[in-house]
Amino acid sequence: MPTERKFYGWRLVGALSAMDFLNLGFPAYIGAVINSYMLQAIPMSRSTLGLGFTLMNLFVGLPSTVVAISIVKRGIRSTYLIGSAMVVIGSLFLALVASKPWHYLLGFGIINGIGICFGDIIPGSTAAARWFERYRGRAVGLVLSGSGISGFVMAPLIDKVLRANGGNWRLGWYIVAAAGVLAGIVALLFVKERPEDLGQLPDGGPKPEKADQPKREATALVTKHEWTPGEAYRTKAYWLIVIGGLAAQFPFFFFTAHWILHLQGAGISSADAAFAMGLFTVSCIFGRLIGGWLMDTMTARYAFMIGLCCYLIGSVAALHVGPNSLLIANAGAVLYGLGIGWTFTCMTTCVAHFYGPSAFPKLAGTLMLLTSGGASPAGWIGGRIFDVYGSYTRAFELNILIALIGIVAMAFAVMPRPRQRDSRVAMAEQQTA
Repeated sequence: MPTERKFYGWRLVGALSAMDFLNLGFPAYIGAVINSYMLQAIPMSRSTLGLGFTLMNLFVGLPSTVVAISIVKRGIRSTYLIGSAMVVIGSLFLALVASKPWHYLLGFGIINGIGICFGDIIPGSTAAARWFERYRGRAVGLVLSGSGISGFVMAPLIDKVLRANGGNWRLGWYIVAAAGVLAGIVALLFVKERPEDLGQLPDGGPKPEKADQPKREATALVTKHEWTPGEAYRTKAYWLIVIGGLAAQFPFFFFTAHWILHLQGAGISSADAAFAMGLFTVSCIFGRLIGGWLMDTMTARYAFMIGLCCYLIGSVAALHVGPNSLLIANAGAVLYGLGIGWTFTCMTTCVAHFYGPSAFPKLAGTLMLLTSGGASPAGWIGGRIFDVYGSYTRAFELNILIALIGIVAMAFAVMPRPRQRDSRVAMAEQQTA
């Protein structure tokens, strides 16, 4: 029977958001700033620079099924610790060893990508799905907001530190490694697996009688069926979410790899470009919160579609940046930040709402594998477009097209209904899931 102790879920959300701050924000967003200095010391083409982001995004997805197995077998905390260790290893490799382009690709793209996969999105979303139902969208949004704070606060600060130290990018990677160590400590001290482990219930237990009506309205957006992964894979909605997820991540992957260079090429100073990147990351926070709130209050596909529209407007703004249009550049960064924060929260919460917490780790792992893997060439493609055309115009036009495809796909992503099936088949699927 649940105890009367204070509900731990919101405290856990704070810890998981700190993990997102450290294990994603530092190697990815702070890494984008550091890489602009690495480019001056380690000669490489823009396509090679973009390939590093492509590899990172690919390896954020490739180990996803292994991460899901780790969560089921070893638990969320142990999975977080593995991820933090990989971030430390990758960052120290870059700080101590990197001197050639392939060192950059290995340390930044592969090792840190694996670290982010194990140390952030899937374990954090799984924990939020287990601890919350009525407020699941908001919890997921808060969990994934930490990286936006790190980008907004730390990106300009790290840029200032590196400039003050003569562009010493190795110092930047030492800082990222220290963040990985701190993330491991947070995971060890604060991550709890399930509310039942503390004698509690999701959302803290039933609400008072006077709040029953809002509760019913919210839970109408959440499945009551305990889906198995096998059942979910056979629904049209799951694969439409995958398409929507590809449309959500491709523009984002391109943006993080090339936005600073795009602005610098348009005549905007490195300091202003770093500030715009900070606006992007802080806008991710608001996007995640908006997306999470909408997922708890309205039909999932509509919330997702509105978020994708931010990419459309942001891409148009990006096509008009220049030294005398800093406001437009900042607006484009804000819209892209809103876009990824909003749609990524919708993507992960859609899976939890449609199929429930039991099947979520494996479904989320497959989703991340397909979407991160499928969208991962964005950094390389953007760099290749620049190498061929001398600008990023065609790349932003491609982002517009991809966002439109995602909007069309999500227009048909309605919550699936379980099929009638033999109870023995259901039991067998549950045992093998």
